[in-house]
Amino acid sequence: MPQTDTEVLREAFNLAACTTSVAEARHRTLAWLFRSTVGQQAADAAALIVSELVTNAIVHSGSEFVSCVLRLGGGLLRIEVTDQGISSEEPTVRDPADDDVSGRGLLLVNAVSDRWGVSPAIPAGRTVWAVVRTGECPGIIRD
Repeated sequence: MPQTDTEVLREAFNLAACTTSVAEARHRTLAWLFRSTVGQQAADAAALIVSELVTNAIVHSGSEFVSCVLRLGGGLLRIEVTDQGISSEEPTVRDPADDDVSGRGLLLVNAVSDRWGVSPAIPAGRTVWAVVRTGECPGIIRD
């Protein structure tokens, strides 16, 4: 856990854009959060968010790889998943029909995060990010 309100812990990893990478991203996220003494509720929310964002990046971006960055500090966890952005379709919350088998990922991210958004990545691609309160202490992690 960060020693001061301004200290930020950071974890980053790259994954091949294949379906097995979703489980690996979830596992790496949970392991790092538990080592960082983040509570169960925030860790569960983060695992769900990482799963959905990595899945979306793999399925919808046409990327060969995706990267994940986790930043923890000031009572907040910022999750960033960056793809190569080959697809021109922007990530958006959908309103799926009851019998649709997909299309709920960002709906779930919206429900369990404090906020989320999309930013251009440098040199190319896009980063979809979400922020979750960890409950340790109030703070700000900039968008």
